[in-house]
Amino acid sequence: MSEFESDFKELKTGDIVTGTVVKVEDKQVLVDISYKTEGIVPISELSNLHIENAGDAVKEGDTLTLKVKKVEDEDIVLSKKAVDADKSWEEIEEKFNNKETFETEVKEVVKGGLVCDIGLRGFIPASMVETHFVEDFSDYLNKTLTVKVVELDRDKNRIILSHRAVAEEENEKKKGEILQTLEAGQVIEGTVQRLTGFGAFVDIGGVDGLVHISQLAHEHVEKASDVVKEGDKVMVEVLSVDLDNERISLSRKKTLAGPWENIGDRVKKGDVLEGTVKRLADFGAFVEVFPGVEGLVHISEIANRHIAKPGEVLESGQTVDVKVLDVDEEGRRISLSIKELEEAPETSSYESYEKDNEHSGFSIGDFIGDQLNKFK
Repeated sequence: MSEFESDFKELKTGDIVTGTVVKVEDKQVLVDISYKTEGIVPISELSNLHIENAGDAVKEGDTLTLKVKKVEDEDIVLSKKAVDADKSWEEIEEKFNNKETFETEVKEVVKGGLVCDIGLRGFIPASMVETHFVEDFSDYLNKTLTVKVVELDRDKNRIILSHRAVAEEENEKKKGEILQTLEAGQVIEGTVQRLTGFGAFVDIGGVDGLVHISQLAHEHVEKASDVVKEGDKVMVEVLSVDLDNERISLSRKKTLAGPWENIGDRVKKGDVLEGTVKRLADFGAFVEVFPGVEGLVHISEIANRHIAKPGEVLESGQTVDVKVLDVDEEGRRISLSIKELEEAPETSSYESYEKDNEHSGFSIGDFIGDQLNKFK
């Protein structure tokens, strides 16, 4: 036996050996390294990632390159992880220095981000996963992402990856390409990304343009959320493109039918509508009967009695019922009347008395005829 053992070169810590997996147990692997005893690879030395069973990393018959971690009596403790790490560090450092992008698979979803297998344990913090907020990362498990190394510290075994940095670079490239193709007058479908006090930002294929609040609709808009919401698909027209400042002005209003379009099909002479008093003038009141469509109630059509000015009867913001007197679609004019919907005032008692007697067959002379005859 001693002669047999003397045929083997003595192993020491740090040596690199090659062996074949002969047995896979739950928490360790036995490897034939052509030595007087089989080497042991503990589960903790199989992978840079957490694994539950040794069989998750290797199988019988696999050929492995291993580093000797410890030589103790008859036990030879080996590490696959150490060899993989040395090789991977060289590759990762090269990628980092060259600012190279590469693909990696997400192996774990942990608190604060994602863990990837790059031969080493690479970590993508939650803030570096996407350009937008992600609430649930469970869908990223086993997903392949394109990343770049943004932070590297070999002494601390720290590798920080970013998918967001790659996405931002791609977006900037795409943005530049899109900006070159855009021109005023183009009509494009976009997606509402976010709302602000002054309008809505719309994604038109990788680049955001602003739809100012005045360009959201034909009618007056108090706040953007009254008209659109995030995620809405909208048609927009390009108003202008500022290449130097990378700003795009868009209009939703220009893609919508005008408020006066086909107004003659929506309202007819004699129709009774509900409207809102928008403005008062010396000659009458303007009443909005459809969004963006105002008709005029002439001062003579406001009341059944004489008024000196519309403000005696009406005020801005008041809701009123109006009757349509005339519709001029081409001239964008609608004539309205409030007076025609009101009851006529009561006549004087004398006029009422005379009117009643016209139908009764009696006249005032019938009552005082005898007295008149006395003077004949």
